[in-house]
Amino acid sequence: MEYLYHYYDKSAGPFRNLSDLAPEEAEHVLADIRQKNKGFASNRSADYLDIRRSLEHKAREAFIAKGGRPVRQQPHYMTFGSCPWLLEWYPSGMELRIPLDCFSPGCISFTYGDLFPTMRVLDGKPYRGQVYLLTEIREVISQFGWPQEWNAGGTHGPERYIEVQVWEDPPQIF
Repeated sequence: MEYLYHYYDKSAGPFRNLSDLAPEEAEHVLADIRQKNKGFASNRSADYLDIRRSLEHKAREAFIAKGGRPVRQQPHYMTFGSCPWLLEWYPSGMELRIPLDCFSPGCISFTYGDLFPTMRVLDGKPYRGQVYLLTEIREVISQFGWPQEWNAGGTHGPERYIEVQVWEDPPQIF
């Protein structure tokens, strides 16, 4: 059985999403995270939320162009396969594992690596700037392997996991 994984801080709970908040509220929450130096998010740039919204919009449009049927305007984020390194992003990191079949294939897209470097790094790799359907990401994995395995330490580039953009609310099985 295949699983999708969600990483989050225990104090906040799973599937809390800055993109679901109004821009001013999201900025306030991010400012609080920065001030308290709470994990990886405390190091994000001043224009992080603007870039994030732009990339999410780009990913959503690319997904729709491939036949995706997103329900949400912004995705929730998961990984295809586990990536324990992501636990380090949070002061009290937690991992949630949900079977892939609990999600509608028409509501999940994939990037080979985190959305930010996938859509912004210009190094000529064929998976840059691409959003994949489930059948397509399997082909990419067959060609390039699992980044969680060949780049677990991050020494070979920014791709350290396969990101899943979940364009529907997650199942309430947790």
